Amino acid sequence: MADAAYLATLPRTRGAASALLTDDRGRILLVKPTYRPGWLLPGGVIEAGESPLAACLRECQEELGLRPRIDGMVCFDWAPPAGEIDATNVWVFAGRLDGEEIARITLPPDELSEHVLAAPEDVPAFTPPHIARRVAEILAAEGHPVYLEDGVHPAAVRLGAFPLPRR
Repeated sequence: MADAAYLATLPRTRGAASALLTDDRGRILLVKPTYRPGWLLPGGVIEAGESPLAACLRECQEELGLRPRIDGMVCFDWAPPAGEIDATNVWVFAGRLDGEEIARITLPPDELSEHVLAAPEDVPAFTPPHIARRVAEILAAEGHPVYLEDGVHPAAVRLGAFPLPRR
């Protein structure tokens, strides 16, 4: 059994999960929160005991009124601490929405005021810089999962940059 006193000394990191949802034209669904400026991908905090995928699906249900089909994880992004906010591990999952699902989107008025389908090149005009960087890196990876730190590849670690040893 683990020592409770030792475990209490270990650092804790927050977790969040979001969904990069696209339509049949490749536009990206963004939502506008009522509690801060800018637009975001649907998603939110991972609750205690909840997996990142379960959090993504729950947040989509709460924020959009639907559970999208998720094709897989496309990004892990470590967000550094900022002011009063601790470092956060962010998982991004991708999926597609059809026209019927888009028409059924229902936003919780106390949390989100609008949604938009934005062309990839328009995302930076809507979102904070770290979200725009994250989305750009995901799209550039063409379906391969990416590891990011604050929305960018760290200088020393790029997926696929190190050749695997041959047998």
